[in-house]
Amino acid sequence: MKIYSWNPRRYRAPGFIGRFITYGPRINNFGDLLGPLIVNEVRRQLSLGCPVQQSRRTLYSVGSVLHFASDNDYIWGTGRNGKIPDEAHKFSNLKVSAVRGPRTAKFLADRGVAVPPVYGDPGLLVPHLFPETLSWTENKTSAVSIVPNLNEWSAYQGRTNVINPVDNVWEVIQSIAGSEMVVGSSLHGIVIAEALGVPARLVVPRSEPLFKYQDYFEGTGRHNIDFAASVEEAIAMGGAPALQWQPTELLQAFPRQLWTDAQSQTGTINAS
Repeated sequence: MKIYSWNPRRYRAPGFIGRFITYGPRINNFGDLLGPLIVNEVRRQLSLGCPVQQSRRTLYSVGSVLHFASDNDYIWGTGRNGKIPDEAHKFSNLKVSAVRGPRTAKFLADRGVAVPPVYGDPGLLVPHLFPETLSWTENKTSAVSIVPNLNEWSAYQGRTNVINPVDNVWEVIQSIAGSEMVVGSSLHGIVIAEALGVPARLVVPRSEPLFKYQDYFEGTGRHNIDFAASVEEAIAMGGAPALQWQPTELLQAFPRQLWTDAQSQTGTINAS
């Protein structure tokens, strides 16, 4: 069984031919690397063993990667990418236990895919699965940190207190935890900040539709959130309404059946 993580290689050759050369370094966007880390930690804490041999499917978790799924793949907290056309989604049947938010749920339901009303980006589980990250919030090193979307990093390089989203995952999370406030266009910059209790405000991205951001906020019970047009406006607005989301339902929806173990039906995770 494969635990999906979007992490393509950058192209090294210029022009049209370069699009077909795949030996460049991987992008390593921190938000997209969270999926396998979270899934494997849930599996460890539930004392689950080896993957079920006959499944031979892919589990999708963190990310706007729904369009990569194929028939009979598993979906746990995944979201739709608003810039991907409908026809690029080739599946007709998925095994869905949770999605990121109601907009992804509606998209799937309109295609005849059964979706339970369980919402939440698995990135929100970071402080529950890795409690040491909460201790990092006790050492504030920055009043405001900017976490740009991967595709907008170059536009922010001249500013101070900018967190590079392709730095080491744990270093990025520690920098977010050490901030008094986080602003920017990185979805998982916002997700991780809010999970750790750090006020956050989205700056409307230039390169991304708002679908995935609205999906996330609505999946955590917050509708009609105001987004900022600039970093300065985001700082003036302050953090979005506080996160009220609880992890219990998302954890209970974890697809344990993909692993074999005698304890797989009794293991639990402390979600407090």
